[in-house]
Amino acid sequence: MQPLSSTTVSIQRDTRAWQFQVWASFAVAVFLCATGLSWLPGEALDRAFMVMGYVFCLSTAFMLAKFVRDSQHADAGGTGRDVPMWRLVVWGSFFTAMGLTGWGLVRMEINDAYKAFLGVSWMFLVSSAFTLAKTLRDRHEADLIEARLQGRRAARQEAAGSSASAE
Repeated sequence: MQPLSSTTVSIQRDTRAWQFQVWASFAVAVFLCATGLSWLPGEALDRAFMVMGYVFCLSTAFMLAKFVRDSQHADAGGTGRDVPMWRLVVWGSFFTAMGLTGWGLVRMEINDAYKAFLGVSWMFLVSSAFTLAKTLRDRHEADLIEARLQGRRAARQEAAGSSASAE
């Protein structure tokens, strides 16, 4: 009979306070952007362009965060690698979204203070999206590690139980 090892594994998890702060920051950023865009003076086409730009930036920020994290795991010996064209699509779409949204914001004929508000809220949205993506991915990976460990413990207990009954 093999002895059961009693190694302790520590799983890194974010605190509830951090998770709350991340979600609250993201919610505040979305609220500020929505407020700024809903009260945006000017043509309806300008407002539509800016809303699309913000949504495009938000979605590409999440996509880029996932791509970078997946690439990090692949470099560390994980399974699979993305094709070079996918790298171009991810980075290209992020820079296109940021560039077009910035261009639209700069060219709009609105008060400079309003442009500053929209610009700062937009940067806050993008940065909080990256932080949220990282926090969600960290929690997912910690859950996977915990599930694997629980499965191993259950298998060891079952093996120990069947070994004891065979004696």
